[in-house]
Amino acid sequence: MERSSAVGVALIGAGRMGLFHGETVSRRLPDARLVAVADPLGGGKELEPDRFYTDAAQVCDDPQVDAVVIAAPARLHTDLVVAAARAGKHVFCEKPMALSLADADRAIAAARDAGVVLQVGFQRRFAPDWAAARALLDAGQVGTPRLLRSLTRDPGGFDPARVPPDTIFFETLIHDFDVLRFLNPGATAVEVYASADALVEPGWRDRGLRDTAAVMVCFDNGAVGFAEACFATSYGHDVRAEVFGSAGAATVGDARRTAMTYSGPAGRTVATMHSDQELFGGAYVAELAAFTAAVRTGTPAPVTGEDARAALAIALAAAESASTGRPVRVTA
Repeated sequence: MERSSAVGVALIGAGRMGLFHGETVSRRLPDARLVAVADPLGGGKELEPDRFYTDAAQVCDDPQVDAVVIAAPARLHTDLVVAAARAGKHVFCEKPMALSLADADRAIAAARDAGVVLQVGFQRRFAPDWAAARALLDAGQVGTPRLLRSLTRDPGGFDPARVPPDTIFFETLIHDFDVLRFLNPGATAVEVYASADALVEPGWRDRGLRDTAAVMVCFDNGAVGFAEACFATSYGHDVRAEVFGSAGAATVGDARRTAMTYSGPAGRTVATMHSDQELFGGAYVAELAAFTAAVRTGTPAPVTGEDARAALAIALAAAESASTGRPVRVTA
């Protein structure tokens, strides 16, 4: 690919998140072009790509595809990353990149051996307030991190029959585990203690559903992080984080739709956001802009496969801890 040309991107998986990424490539990134969509159910034709496929393997064989955006179900991610990398395609993969450390290593090795960019979708790093907090840390204004917190409260409306075991750790809290690492730069998680239950849908508890969880993560620099998640909240999509250090603290996240507060007979109210795409729309665009820039310039991805592996290691330990009721050491 000539560095001056637009990056030819193929979308694999045209579900809700995939469609948003496809729209970003085709309508929001001037240096990228959506050349293909692959979806076995026929989704994504409304994006009007140059070509439509039902098999992801066809994307790997397409010479016009420079890079792929993988937004298929999580269980397929590793094999898709490996296949795309071996075909010489740069890869952006939605989280989680893998569901086991062995698969994470397989994906990382495939990208390294092929010499392609591999970036993983931890979009919170690209949200302005999260990025600003990290800049304060890098400048030394927060000092040495001591206590950290990250939380995700989803807006609800999920079907418990469609939630695989430990989804709350691998697909929800994995964002928070990455945030704890992002706001404690250079530190490594060493031990995890987690508690989880079915509090939103208690009738599904015996079938393995965990829809509410709290996790304590101990790091090798002595800092302690706390992550929590719940699949349903009545007031919107609530995502926040905080880092408290030896020189100060930074708090990020605000679910308010605008800065306007309405005061009336019933009291004072604030309109809140009710979806991740509403709350993080700009961050989703920024992460793909960073990915295509890395492809065009040959620079490293800002969020790597190693970052994904580290967050996954915490998620695996948390799932085990919640099952056993005991602290679990994080596997390196």
